[in-house]
Amino acid sequence: MTAEGDLDFRGTLGVAKDAPVGFADIRLKFELDTDAPQDQLDTLLKLTERYCVVLQTLKHSPKTEAKLVRT
Repeated sequence: MTAEGDLDFRGTLGVAKDAPVGFADIRLKFELDTDAPQDQLDTLLKLTERYCVVLQTLKHSPKTEAKLVRT
């Protein structure tokens, strides 16, 4: 598997306040050495997209919270 994405480091580094922090696009590529027919590969990709926890979390961001607790 190969993962790549587009990221504007100016936002992450705080160089440009108008630049976003985080990835703008993420692309995944699965390379398979197989003789399986294309329809099976299409089904495999659909099932992977449907049941991959990381992919689903990225596509449908959960409610998040950040807080500081003084100890």
